[in-house]
Formats: sequence, C-alpha cells, structure tokens
Amino acid sequence: MKKSFKGFVIVTALSAALAACSNDDSNNMDHENMDEMDHENMEGMDHEEGETSSGVSAEKLAEFAAPPEQMNEKAQENLLTVNTKNTTRLNTQDPTEMSLLVSQTIWPATHQENQPGTVILVPDDNWQIGLAAADLIHHPNNGPVLLTNKNELSDETLNEINRLNPKGNKEGTQVMMMGDISENVSNQLSQFEVERIDGTDPAQFAAAVDKKYADVSGGEFPEGVIIVSSEEEAKEYSIPAINWIAHMPEPVLYVNKDGIPEATKTALQERENASLYILGPSSIVSDEIETELGEYGNVTRIAGEDPVSNAIEFAKFKDEETSFGWGLTDPGHGVSFVSSATPELALAAAPFSHLGKHAPMIWLENGKMNESVYDFLASLKPTFQDDPTQGPYNHGYIIGGQDAVSFQSQGIIDDKLEIVQEDGEGHGGH
Repeated sequence: MKKSFKGFVIVTALSAALAACSNDDSNNMDHENMDEMDHENMEGMDHEEGETSSGVSAEKLAEFAAPPEQMNEKAQENLLTVNTKNTTRLNTQDPTEMSLLVSQTIWPATHQENQPGTVILVPDDNWQIGLAAADLIHHPNNGPVLLTNKNELSDETLNEINRLNPKGNKEGTQVMMMGDISENVSNQLSQFEVERIDGTDPAQFAAAVDKKYADVSGGEFPEGVIIVSSEEEAKEYSIPAINWIAHMPEPVLYVNKDGIPEATKTALQERENASLYILGPSSIVSDEIETELGEYGNVTRIAGEDPVSNAIEFAKFKDEETSFGWGLTDPGHGVSFVSSATPELALAAAPFSHLGKHAPMIWLENGKMNESVYDFLASLKPTFQDDPTQGPYNHGYIIGGQDAVSFQSQGIIDDKLEIVQEDGEGHGGH
C-alpha cells in the first residue's frame, strides 16, 4: 500500500506532545520501552481546520504569517549578545566547532545525570555517514556527535571528550568511531573504550548502523524506516531526517539514482511489517524506486517541491497509525533553523532533537525567511487569553553565525515565536 503526503503549508491543527528523553535512563533503555513510550507520548489530537489549538481565526493566522513591513537597519550594530528571548544562537560557521558548542549546550556534564554515555565521532567530509550515524545518538549512547578530521583529533575535540568524561553505554563503549576515521585517532583515544563501525559506502554503512541498533535492542529492528537518497544533489532533502533519527528509533536507509542497493534491500528484509517513509519528491527518489520499495512494506512519501518546503512537510507530518512523525502544527515546540547554504552544520546540531526541546530542523533559504517558513511559524504561534505565564512557549535554535543567518532573520524568528494575546490587543496589563 502506498500513501502520499505532499504539498505546501496548510494551516491544520494537531497537537504533538513530544516525549521527554531522560538523560540518566537513555543509556540503558531497551528498544521495546523506548519505542512504545516515546511514540505513545507523541500522540496528537485533531482541531478544526483553519484554527490553532487555542482557537485563533484563519484571519489572525494570516496576520501572524505576514513579514515585517519595515526593518531597522541598525539592529545588528554594537551587539553584546547574539541570543534573544525566544532564540539561542550557536555562533560559528565551522562544523567541527559547531559540534563542540552543541555538545556543551546539551551535556553540561556537571554530574553523572547529565554526562553522556558515548561520544560519536564522525568524519567531517562525508554527510551520508554523519546522517546515518545519528541513529545511535539516543539509544544506546545518549551522547553527542563530534565532527572530526578523519586523520587526527583537534586539541579542542580531545579536550571536549575529556571534559564530558563519557560514562559508557551498557556495553561499556565510551567513544564510537564512524566511517573511515584513521587508526591515528584511535591512538589518541587510548584511555577510552572505543568501538568502530567502518565503511564509506552510504548504503552499507547505514545498514551496519541499523544492525548495531538492533543488536543492542534485543535483536529487534524498528519497523519504521526513513528512505533517503545518498546522491549529492539530494543532500538538502535527506539531511532533515537526522533530527528524527536522533530522537526516535527509526533509522535512515539509502537509495540512489540506480535504485535500491543490496545492503538496503537486506536491511529491509529484516522487517516483517515495515513502514517506509520516503523523504523527498519524485525528482529525488523516483516513482520507480517508490514502487519497488512497496515490495518491502507500506510506503508513504513525504515531500515538498524544494528543500525548505520539504523540511517543513516533514516537521508537520504525523502518521496516526504508527505515530511516526513530528506533527508540529500547533504551539509549544522547539525548532532548529539552519541556512540551506551551510547544510553541514545541521549534522552537528542533531542532538537538539534528542534532549532539551526536541527540535526538528527547518531550512532557511540561504539564511532568509520565505513564505513557507512564515506560514509554518504562523501555525505554531502561541497565544494566551488571560495569563501569558502559563504558555505555551516556542523556542528556536539558530545554527550558524551571522554570515549564515543574519541577526535580522533571527529577530524575525524571535518575533514569530513570541506568545501574544489571543484577541490581538497585545500584552496589555500583563
């Protein structure tokens, strides 16, 4: 059976209470408990079309979606902070440094409960390996992805691993090395328990990660799978899957322009009642491949006509039968914003969907808001009737420096995430 979820931003309303992941328990959480608990907690409810969960009118939603009429060109002069009330900026353009900032933001490591289990090292020159490796962020490792030169760890990265002092997962592994990272890096980590998952072929590596997940989960393969293309031109369509797989059990498995690789077919055959979710339009994953995938399970395509709308459709998507998908169509959520010009930064920022505000990822087209993003944020606009202190609240993570996402764009996002009075009268006496 095939299902399709395509289109642009439509103001609907589903509520999605994202599951809270426990820092302390995630190292030892078994597959069955994690799969059932998290998906149950993410169940949504329907609201009338054209309204948010707070009952805001379609007219008011259109107002929320409108771009600013007049900008202040002096706003970014003499800044003392790059954070705002509703946004946190990770202020670097360097992917390796970004992974360090994300690690320190999510894992203070001040005491045992917020130390990671295992650090995941991925090469900084292979987005396909980094994407697939993220399936192990939550279970079994509860730890950050650190990007590295495959031949040598920088002093800063080694210092971060020492600072984290990883506790180890239930197998005792403190550091996992992914892809073709060299033995020289292993030698730099001699004081830690290290495990490797080798490989440079995307499909074979993703299948190996999938098997590793199953091995540490009692031999059970997640029934759900995200199908993405490993082709370079598909990068911006495929990468948004990373935030979901860092958060939930489903892995990514790769197809390419030639079809379904044997490694992917073998991995799919491990599942009896698979639910396959293609991320991307038919120009990225062809209709012929979609038909062939139907031999392995139920297929659903999640697609937008461009990378920005594609990421938004994924953030909005929810399969009510399997509970797969973020279902972000109402207020009270975190969202990561990454410029489409710096897709490698998204790999480092994936753990923001695992702990904290469990944020999916949205592209900003060359760092700027477009109509699709304005409409999406309007659907998340928080409102209150009497007391703004009761929320709900949104929060945005701005991934990159101001060369990637300007302070003007950040200020617009901050405003669009802000809670407002439902009747439009402003905060008034509050």
